[in-house]
Amino acid sequence: MRTFDELLDSAQQSAVHLEMRDVYAVDYESPHFTQWRESGTRTLDPPPDYFRDWVQLIRRTVARGVTVRRARVVSEPVTEYIRYEHAGTPINIAAGEQVRWLPRRRASDLALPGNDFWLIDGQVIRWNHFTGDGGLADPEMSDDPAAAKLCATAFEAVWQRAIPHDTYEIR
Repeated sequence: MRTFDELLDSAQQSAVHLEMRDVYAVDYESPHFTQWRESGTRTLDPPPDYFRDWVQLIRRTVARGVTVRRARVVSEPVTEYIRYEHAGTPINIAAGEQVRWLPRRRASDLALPGNDFWLIDGQVIRWNHFTGDGGLADPEMSDDPAAAKLCATAFEAVWQRAIPHDTYEIR
């Protein structure tokens, strides 16, 4: 399976990411999440060490003319983790991503896939799997046209309803 960097480097037009969990517990964020919980602030410039490679990847992707969009479906009131994620989103935006937030109650009538995903050029899916407590599990790749169409349709439906980061107010 291609690495994530190879996947994003293969994008020619678009890379969209749909996130639907209220808690992520990825190991590399743990010390930064703990620091944010204690201080209430996130280091944005320069980005934390674990974010630097991401920023470089997004910048080179966007520099090639690829549009990178991220939509997050969140429960309200939001979890502590979502507050942390919201506080760090300026890093994503500065790198070149467009980010929107959709309160879960406004997604009730949307058909959404069962897992978070990245969709590259409307054709290649990387399913992001997580454990019940939010830890990373093995990702899965698919180029199934029906699944890609489901993901594209779901993402666009969320994107149309979602609120841009700069106007979304944490509740």
